[in-house]
Amino acid sequence: MSLTKRIKTSLKTGNEGFTFNQDNLNFQLIDFWKWSVSDLVSNATRGRLAEFIVAKALGINKDNIRDEWQAYDLITPDNIKIEVKSASYIQSWYQKELSKISFKINKSRSWDADTNIQSKESKRQADIYVFALLKHTNKDSINPLCLDQWIFYVVTTEEINNYPRSQHSITLKSLEKLTNGVDYHSVMEELHNKIKK
Repeated sequence: MSLTKRIKTSLKTGNEGFTFNQDNLNFQLIDFWKWSVSDLVSNATRGRLAEFIVAKALGINKDNIRDEWQAYDLITPDNIKIEVKSASYIQSWYQKELSKISFKINKSRSWDADTNIQSKESKRQADIYVFALLKHTNKDSINPLCLDQWIFYVVTTEEINNYPRSQHSITLKSLEKLTNGVDYHSVMEELHNKIKK
């Protein structure tokens, strides 16, 4: 048994069954998925959902599996590294008011899962940031699967690095000074526009 290599993850269908003593049990992987990630508004699940939505908008990772150990969230066929950040006015829990929108943009030291080595340099690992805001403000009708309820802000890492305010987070107001929000179908065009500049 070798501990020096990564486990190669295969794409699951959800139909894989749980077993005990080589006997099939009466529940499947899809049951775990339903149990664990049905709350699409929760912060952790919404963040992964936002990554998936942006990947679909950009036509990337079609057959790939999310790699949570990468230094960035997505990579295009042209090797453009993308970091996706999400936020929402509405939370799953009780609220007295809508959440204030802010996105973390901290620098980090990348870690290589193939070598188990962390870089010495702290920096922003991606070339482009896509800030995905679930903009809907009604708890009774919020549905993260309805992409009309989202707006996306595409910003280069250079723009973030040169922004004179906080380098740890960025508010929606500051973000809107850097770029205009676009809808789902315009994310790819906006990304290409940013790359050309």
